[in-house]
Amino acid sequence: MQMYIVITMGFRWSFVHMKSTDVFNRHEGHQFMGNSSEHELLQGGETSSFGTELPQVEVEALVAERFPRKEHCLVEDWLIFHVDESPESLAKVRASGLQPMFLYSHCVIYDGHGRFPPGGWVRSTLCKSFDGVCLFETRNTVYVLMGKGREMTASLKAIFGLC
Repeated sequence: MQMYIVITMGFRWSFVHMKSTDVFNRHEGHQFMGNSSEHELLQGGETSSFGTELPQVEVEALVAERFPRKEHCLVEDWLIFHVDESPESLAKVRASGLQPMFLYSHCVIYDGHGRFPPGGWVRSTLCKSFDGVCLFETRNTVYVLMGKGREMTASLKAIFGLC
């Protein structure tokens, strides 16, 4: 049996096609696939001081100026994961020119690559640079942190265990 579920997220509508065997949890209007430990992880963390309230057109102009050759992805309801691993593992990440941070968002606003639909979720790869405000760069994408979000520390196992 298949079912279609309509999810409202602010002023956005998303249509989700699910099989009856899929398990899902609801929290504050968002869908979470998976188990309750995943749900708890995604709702944890401390409120972050990062993020921007700039209008989308101003943000897009900023990204075009600072990263002219890179696609961007606007996200809201986001969570920055600081990787909790051994000092040796973290040193290897930094030695490769990356920062031990990942981004997860419950709600994609726009994806320049066309990979994620509006209202969908995304988990980034490792951070290449972060401007300390709202621009989270990976090797392929600049994620723009729109509005307020959260930060937390988690193991790689927990981060990679997300959907």
